[in-house]
Amino acid sequence: MKTTDVPRYTPDWLELREGADAAARSAELLEALGPRLSDPPLVIHDLGCGTGSMGRWLAPRLGGPQLWILHDRDPDLLDRAAVRMPRATTDGSRVTVATARGDLARLTASTLDGASLVTASALLDVLTREEVERIAAACAEARCPALLTLSVVGRVELAPADPLDAEIAEAFDAHQRRGGLVGPDATAVASEAFTRHGATVRTQASPWVLGPDHSALTAEWLRGWVGAAVEQRPDLAGHAEAYLRRRLAMATAGALRVVVHHRDLLALPASGTMGAAA
Repeated sequence: MKTTDVPRYTPDWLELREGADAAARSAELLEALGPRLSDPPLVIHDLGCGTGSMGRWLAPRLGGPQLWILHDRDPDLLDRAAVRMPRATTDGSRVTVATARGDLARLTASTLDGASLVTASALLDVLTREEVERIAAACAEARCPALLTLSVVGRVELAPADPLDAEIAEAFDAHQRRGGLVGPDATAVASEAFTRHGATVRTQASPWVLGPDHSALTAEWLRGWVGAAVEQRPDLAGHAEAYLRRRLAMATAGALRVVVHHRDLLALPASGTMGAAA
């Protein structure tokens, strides 16, 4: 599958999940990244930036003057992201923003020339192996670290349990792998690719933990989760419709707890070989 075939995500969905994403991302990997960044100003490339939630989360945590280059193939999302990026960090340093419309098929080391960091959120699992390899190769040649967050791992926990949970989950995971996408294998595939290119890779769990305070997000996630499962396996449609009604009613009542497991990945090039510091 080509990048241009990957479904677009609606701004409403991206807005709805932003708080859960921010709570889930790994503070441990961010702490490990800090000492390995080049001296400011930092040049940060945000791949598949969506509405810019990664920048809103990360820019204040890094501090110092920063240039964010936002990459996305959707011009409307790029406009939203650019407008909503912070203009200063918590220490008062300036944040400037540039945009680059396009897909990962055109990502090269020259695109990342002078980069201090490559980052992305909820991106790896909607890529092919070839696209993941391209990111790893470009980062290696540009000699810059990568912080790639919130990749699904194919594990979901719902409480209370339902007899249909496992079947829906299995069909959803198969849907995630359609057309050669890495889906739940994203972190493993990316770890292998970055390691092959000489990086030191660390990963950390970054689950969504959704309870009564997240009923709107839980409901929308359920609709997408079940919908993808049925798209993959149309024979599930009859049972899935009743299942979704039950689960939505529970979510609305605050009686459903969902844990959607993800992993974050940090890839660090060999010490002393950072692009912007070279």
